[in-house]
Amino acid sequence: MVIWLLGISGVGKTTLAKELKKYFYKKNIKSFIIDGDYVRDFFDRDLGYSEEERKENIKRVMIAAKVLEDNGIIPIVANISPFEELREFARKKFDDYIEIYLKRDLKEIKNKDFVYNGKNVVGVDLRFDEPKNADLVIDTGEVSVKEALEKIVSLLKEKSANK
Repeated sequence: MVIWLLGISGVGKTTLAKELKKYFYKKNIKSFIIDGDYVRDFFDRDLGYSEEERKENIKRVMIAAKVLEDNGIIPIVANISPFEELREFARKKFDDYIEIYLKRDLKEIKNKDFVYNGKNVVGVDLRFDEPKNADLVIDTGEVSVKEALEKIVSLLKEKSANK
């Protein structure tokens, strides 16, 4: 299983990934958070923020997630993932891909903790394709972190019950 949390910057991907990791830890289930920035740091930030460089970074995240999945560790990916074609690619490549779209009004994010530095920001300077096939959509401006986590856990239980 690969759990992929996606959405624009500042929507709460990393926060929810950490909460989900705590949940798995309490259940004695092995998991690992893969954050897009973590991957960038590993490669000494050799990629910029153009559309093509973002796609390359997402592919790096995908291979790391696949290795974890193949070894019985649940990858929890926290990545903007703005391109529908790469999300469709992920659906084909992973054994069990769960896509969770975290959305929030950009105006709310800008007022909260969003830092616009004029460097190809997804949703501002670069396109963000609205997910067509997300397994779950959560408006993080409407629910608490706890409520969002409960929605994710409920989805995971439902999916495992249907196997």
